[in-house]
Amino acid sequence: MIKNFAEIIQAAQAKGPKTIAVAVAQDAEVLLAVQQAQALGIADAILVGNAAQIRQIARERHIGIERFTIVDQADNTAACQTAVQLVARGEAQVVMKGLVETAVILKAVLHKETGLRTDNVLSHVAVAEISGYDRLFYITDAAMNIDPDVLIKKQIIDNAVQVARALGNDQPKVACVCAVEKTNAKMQATLDAAALVTMNENGELKGCTVAGPLALDNAVSVTAARHKGIVNPVAGQADILLMPFIEAGNMLYKSIVFFARGKIAGIVVGAKAPVVLTSRADSDIAKLNSIAIGILMACNAPGCGGQSVV
Repeated sequence: MIKNFAEIIQAAQAKGPKTIAVAVAQDAEVLLAVQQAQALGIADAILVGNAAQIRQIARERHIGIERFTIVDQADNTAACQTAVQLVARGEAQVVMKGLVETAVILKAVLHKETGLRTDNVLSHVAVAEISGYDRLFYITDAAMNIDPDVLIKKQIIDNAVQVARALGNDQPKVACVCAVEKTNAKMQATLDAAALVTMNENGELKGCTVAGPLALDNAVSVTAARHKGIVNPVAGQADILLMPFIEAGNMLYKSIVFFARGKIAGIVVGAKAPVVLTSRADSDIAKLNSIAIGILMACNAPGCGGQSVV
């Protein structure tokens, strides 16, 4: 089981390279990330966006983009559509968000005729490496589903399990994170958590072990769980942190980056191909880590061996 980003990079090197289509690529951190991915043998790239700006940024920051194909498309909406269509046609295997709003690229991904839409719910999974922990955390959903009901949460868990399995965790532990550890009729998240546990016990939610409601402390800390007398296989050992709504997920994601100085990556799951999606404020390293996860997700799909990374 992969436990940190160094191991993710190594696994992606063994599986790659694959081709990523970058939508609105005129961003220094994006270009640095794809340059590093190419140098590491993880990915090649097709850069879609304002060609003049892409080349100017590359010159000013001494970023080598000579080996990449550049598709000149100054309009951001059209650039997103072009990048998605490259993947739909099989010319690339992963879509990557560049300097563009999330809603714009997701609209292209979800287009009924030219996009990568499936019947599945799309959700964002943030993968975090935090000092002092012996495992990666999968935080979901911090970017897409605003206030999911219990059936949407079930699909969000399914998507996160796919990411964990692509990184070698074949039976991830899922904590339904709430403010308290007991169900409360006035707190819908706790009722959803109890329902998801029942779905897991009944075999409706497979490939993972679900517990909840759990507060964040007793989801990730064995000491906190023991102190509160919580005994189950997930307490203190959670891999996947299912957040109750988008604000909670987004704040946890950014707290890890700016307070804990943790390492982070972001991927959207549920489409026909992985979508690398990080905050525009994220570093080139976060974007590189996200590319590596996208490559592993693409290689875990049918037609690329379909095997988890061990």
